[in-house]
Amino acid sequence: MADLTGKRALVTGSSRGIGAAIARRLAADGAAVAVNYAGSEEAARAVVASIRDAGGTAVALRADISDPADAAALVERSHAELGGLDILVNNAGITRDGLLVRMSDEDWRSVIDTNLTGAFNTTRSAAKLMMKARTGSIVNIASVVGISGNAGQANYAAAKAGLIGFTRTVARELASRGVRANAVAPGFIETDMTSALPEAARTAALDAIAMKRFGSTEDVASLVAFLASDEAAYITGQVVAVDGGMTFA
Repeated sequence: MADLTGKRALVTGSSRGIGAAIARRLAADGAAVAVNYAGSEEAARAVVASIRDAGGTAVALRADISDPADAAALVERSHAELGGLDILVNNAGITRDGLLVRMSDEDWRSVIDTNLTGAFNTTRSAAKLMMKARTGSIVNIASVVGISGNAGQANYAAAKAGLIGFTRTVARELASRGVRANAVAPGFIETDMTSALPEAARTAALDAIAMKRFGSTEDVASLVAFLASDEAAYITGQVVAVDGGMTFA
């Protein structure tokens, strides 16, 4: 396990799925965690309760990160309630799938606003605090579809590809201030989203995975914990796929 003792972390969109697993893992490794949610207060408080029951420290904070003011306030509240901010995990994301020619303006805009602009909003605010402290780790949750593309997900793939470029740019801009930025690109991970896939789609997905299984949320969380820790002190600007061999760079 990574040693995150004394670290303070904000994980956006962490009331369920991959975000919740990341929040729990960072807390288990010693970090105090701000669990962000947009609408699922009950779920977020359940994540906080599970962390506290295990002896960790966590708070639940509501914010819509697609709104610049809301995102800035979230970062400031996390900093104030945790006593600092060493780790930012940009995990919040939504899907509005559909073929390009049928995709509405709203479906395009809402995914870009949350998945890409939301990360920009929180990172812009957190970067100022981290640069001042001359330390910090930013981990962005991208996706393998941001690398390879995926039919029916023009909006989602564009947002995740943008997040990869954003990560590398942030890494270059902040490296001299001791702040690192990396991206994790999950493949098919067992979550509410993948469980809703039709059986034919699941079978096709498994056929494309070298390891012939879907990943777990803990598979993603363990990599995030490593990248957030001082054990990854010389790693920045990288994109690491957690996909069981679905994509090979």
